[in-house]
This record gives sequence, structure tokens and C-alpha cells, in this order.
Amino acid sequence: MSTTTRHASDTTVEAAGALVWRVRQERLQLALVHRPRYKDWSWPKGKLEGDETPAVAAVREVAEETGSDVVLGRRLPGLEYRISDGRLKRVHYWAAQVAGRPDGPALLARPPVPRASRDEIDAVRWVDAEVARKKLTRAEDREPLDVLLAEHAKGRLDTRAVVVARHGQARKRSSWPGSEDDRPLTRTGQEQAEQLVPVLSAFGVTDLVTSHWARCAQTLAPYAAATHLEPRLAAELTESRHEDSPARVAALVGTLLGSRRDVVLCTHRPVLPTVLDVLAQHSRRSVADELPHEDPFLRPGEMLVAHVVDSAKGPRLVATERHTPVRHD
Repeated sequence: MSTTTRHASDTTVEAAGALVWRVRQERLQLALVHRPRYKDWSWPKGKLEGDETPAVAAVREVAEETGSDVVLGRRLPGLEYRISDGRLKRVHYWAAQVAGRPDGPALLARPPVPRASRDEIDAVRWVDAEVARKKLTRAEDREPLDVLLAEHAKGRLDTRAVVVARHGQARKRSSWPGSEDDRPLTRTGQEQAEQLVPVLSAFGVTDLVTSHWARCAQTLAPYAAATHLEPRLAAELTESRHEDSPARVAALVGTLLGSRRDVVLCTHRPVLPTVLDVLAQHSRRSVADELPHEDPFLRPGEMLVAHVVDSAKGPRLVATERHTPVRHD
């Protein structure tokens, strides 16, 4: 047999979904879907399509299977198991809530999603958490539920997103004849900026704050156009202003953490240590340890999503995750 031949078991099937939750009459409830083909009750989920990232696939699949647009919260444990043809299936899960009126601009960045046929999903039910546990067909599906319930009990489930983005790939300083603040994105950088759009939408971002230097402003431009939102230009986030006064950057980040808005902050590599230091000061030790600690901290076009709650000590990071642009070689 040729060494280049691939078996079905060599390919991992990537899928994503969400545990969509709400509180009604002080009871935590979750949305379950019924699949007639398998005669089971499960979380809404499905396979990634094309170059989709798991977070983007999760919101699309939930919309297809439940008819509701959702905004993702913190990530939950995923599952891995073998399917009938021997391949490994990896399912990525998030906590999520049905989008409300404040999320409207973020939803404008999403393409229309057709509902799943009744042959695929024939029932959607909101049930109390204890009912969900009993109704789930697969025992493994209780694993992300256990974490969701634990976080809810600790007051760490209802989060908002504070996203830190490094601008996309820019023209090299040595090859750019203009000034530093006008140095633009390359074609790859523009592609990275476009890839930010569905991810920012998935987390319901409606507040855009960016360095006014060209490469940062251009990184958020596609999302601003898709959502009809006007970015706020912050001179504090430029390299030169940061060098003059890191304290002003820290103050701005602190303000954004406490703003109770889903926000993206776009800045430059030399500014990131100050931004991340403020996040660490507002984090539990385990979360602070997971923040990037080494240069370059984030790659061009990469985002750190910080999940924030309000506490007696002020805004606190309870979880983080990183999203890297898809490479097109």
C-alpha cells in the first residue's frame, strides 16, 4: 500500500456547537435539539464548513438547528469520540445566550442561515438544567454541562467579551517610503482583517477601539463596514504614545474592562505587554498564567478573547481563548 494513502481513521472530523442557556423564574434552562435520524436529544452542533473556525461554526449551527441567533460566552470542554467509519470526531463547545437588541449590529455581520430540515432536527426544547441532564441521550454530553453548571453556581457564566487584537500583517518598515503611522496592511493582512469579522460577530462585539495608525484602523475596517459601527480612534494605543505614557494605555484598558460592553481593542505588538499586564491584574491566578507572556505575544491578525464578569473586586477575567487567522498558502 502506498504510504500516501490515507485511511478514514486518519482524518479528524471537526464540529462545533453551544450550550445555549437562559434563566427563567430563577431556574437555569438549556436548549436541546432532537435528531430523528439518531432518535437522540443533544446540544445543537454540526461540522465545520470550508475554512470556518469552530467559533463561527458554532453560531451558524445553533442558528440552523434552533432558529435563534446566539452570542458566544466562555468556552466549555469539548468532546472526542470515534464515529462509525473509524474517524475521530472532535466537537468544540461554548456557553451561549440568545442575542438581544444590544447585539443587533454584530448580527449584521452574519450571512443568512437557513433552518435545518425536520428530517435533521424535528424538535427544540428549553428545559431546566436537571431535566437536560436526564434527557441527554449521550452520557458524554453531560461533561460540558457539568462545567457550565459549576460556573453558573460561582457567578462566572454570564460573561462579556473584551477582545485584544493585534493588527494584521503590515508592509515592512524597511520597504515603506511613507511615515510610520501610514504604513498599511499587506494583502495577507487584509485577508486577516476579513477573517476577524465572523469571529468578532460570534462574540457579539459592538464597541470598536483602535490605534488610529493605518494598519490598526484597516484591521477593524471590514468589521466596522459589516456592522455599520464607527470605531473609536485612541491615540493612546499607538506605539509612540505608548512609549511616552504606558500608564495612559493601562487606564484605557481598565476603562474598557469595566464598560460592560463587548469590545475589541486593536493595537501594536510593542503595546501588548501593557495591555496584557492590566488583564493579568484583573484575573484569577490560573487565568493570568494562561495569558501570553513572550514576545510577540500575539501574531499578526490574532485575537485574545477575554471573558469578563463583574465581582465585588471589580471586573474579573474568568477565562481566555485565542483565535488565529486561517493561513491561505
